[in-house]
Amino acid sequence: MAMMQEFKEFAMKGNVVDLAVGVIIGGAFGKIVDSLVQDIIMPPIGKLFGGLDFANYYLPLNGQDAALSLVEAKKLGAVLAYGNFATILLNFVILAFIIFQMVRLMNKARKVEAPAAAAPAPATPEDIVLLREIRDSLKK
Repeated sequence: MAMMQEFKEFAMKGNVVDLAVGVIIGGAFGKIVDSLVQDIIMPPIGKLFGGLDFANYYLPLNGQDAALSLVEAKKLGAVLAYGNFATILLNFVILAFIIFQMVRLMNKARKVEAPAAAAPAPATPEDIVLLREIRDSLKK
């Protein structure tokens, strides 16, 4: 029973819950970026490279016909799918850039929320000031 209590305390810590939320949102955001790259960015790039789906660019390694789609070529053997790799790499670069911008904004927000400069020291009471003056005049 003590182990269950420890696990409950661990799972309910703010960092663990924040991490879980981040992973879930990150997964959903990854799908959005994937759609952006595959549906919006890569079609014009594919058009520039001959009108084909860029993800279907590959080098056949088992003598497959180069006119086959990537899926069909993979069924016949190994292929070097450089177009698919480029698409996934572009996904990563966009996602990394967006996460970098989010972290940058969070760091700026934290700096703004930083506590103001320390309050000035309270004024020294008058009796202490008088005692210091007396002490200094006695030293002379």
